[in-house]
Amino acid sequence: MFDIGFWEIIFILVITLLVVGPERLPRIARTAGLWVGKMRGFVASVKADIDQELAAEELKKALKKQASVHELEELIDEVTGAPLAAKESHPAGSSTRRLSKDNNDQPANTADSDDAAK
Repeated sequence: MFDIGFWEIIFILVITLLVVGPERLPRIARTAGLWVGKMRGFVASVKADIDQELAAEELKKALKKQASVHELEELIDEVTGAPLAAKESHPAGSSTRRLSKDNNDQPANTADSDDAAK
């Protein structure tokens, strides 16, 4: 980030010693060290938050991709009439039921039946 070498640090320390004096230099160095520690902690916290958000986004993308694959398998099953391996992944008590257009066992719409009864 900063390209500060050994001689630049020595130069800054000498100037600080001349400006501040030897009596207050340890206290100023301690305070500067605390500030640097706080800044490092803040940067580490921000990095951790960014990494967590990136991991969450990757997980969302993976789940979305997996959901789209499942929907494609169901569409292929519906068109071909031959179930793929996706059908085996459904549990025995699963409520997925395929209804074809030429079967009359489709569930009736309750709003239409209520209107017809009136």
